[in-house]
Amino acid sequence: MAGRADDERFMAEALKLAHQHLGATGSNPSVGCVIVRDDGEGQRIVGSAVTAIGGRPHAETGALTAAGEAARGATAYVTLEPCSHHGKTPPCADALIAAGVARVVVAVTDPDERVAGRGLAMLREAGIEVVTGVLEDEGERELEAYLMRKRDNRPYVTLKLAVSADGMIGIRGHGQVRITGAPAREFVHRLRAETDAILVGIGTAIADDPELTVRIPGLEHRSPLRIVLDQDLRLPLTSKLVRTAREIPVIVVAADGVAKGGQGRQAALEAAGVEVLVCDPRHIDLLLEALATRGISSLLVEGGARTAELFLNAGLVDRILLFTGPSTLGEEGVPSPLDRSLLPVGFVHTRTDTFGDDLLDTYEYERTP
Repeated sequence: MAGRADDERFMAEALKLAHQHLGATGSNPSVGCVIVRDDGEGQRIVGSAVTAIGGRPHAETGALTAAGEAARGATAYVTLEPCSHHGKTPPCADALIAAGVARVVVAVTDPDERVAGRGLAMLREAGIEVVTGVLEDEGERELEAYLMRKRDNRPYVTLKLAVSADGMIGIRGHGQVRITGAPAREFVHRLRAETDAILVGIGTAIADDPELTVRIPGLEHRSPLRIVLDQDLRLPLTSKLVRTAREIPVIVVAADGVAKGGQGRQAALEAAGVEVLVCDPRHIDLLLEALATRGISSLLVEGGARTAELFLNAGLVDRILLFTGPSTLGEEGVPSPLDRSLLPVGFVHTRTDTFGDDLLDTYEYERTP
């Protein structure tokens, strides 16, 4: 019989697996599953899997397939409660029962109203021992975006800012200005690969002409959905975002009146493969709800002082990543909308990381239970 230490060790393995496909499983959460058995010679992993890219098959199905007959009488470690409802695939709880596992260990109970304890109840009714809450805090952290979408009906929002030593985020009229070095930029690209969607304001989209893709060899296919707050539909048809919209989706968020009055601009953008979403960009809460209904669990806000202020003023930022580079930009610089000495109420500093000459300070919003 596995003890608490063994349960935590194998759950930690399942959590590592879950992280591999973060941001790449569509509307489904990235879940890890490890199947472990002991035939008297010590515990060994006989099957493991993470939710596949795109969301299917689920982790439990993949792990059970890998384990085969060895799953019978074994223990399954799953980072999120096995699903109990019929969707595009049968319930994972049924698959675990059919495979004959003797024990299921779960980190986090699924708040999805279609599950919410039903998966655990199905397992128990089938005579399977169920243990919950193993590495629950770590599981909540790994699943924070999915849990936010299910509990609060909005994506988990991370605001990323790169600030010069003199507190600037760019230079007026100079387009994109590099403030951080290569190691920090690689970190950001890996963050993009783990995020469902990335958002900038139209000012950044025009001034910098960014692609907002993942440019790490081997991870290009993990580029997130790209969103531009563009109240007046000003995004140029010649921009990199528009020119690549058929390969990597782009959503332009425009105000209702503009969308109706600017049918020519809207039609041209749509003809290029851009989706125009009618939702006043100033109403961030409504936009986040709309994104949640599409299954978007995590949103990275990357561009523009005004856009950053919009999210901060609405109280809809969950994590702030504040990079500081060693260079100064001078009097023509664009001031950062955020001063680390005057953080919005509720944010606490959680860690500092170093990337070459750059510092990354992480601040998280501390929610009361």
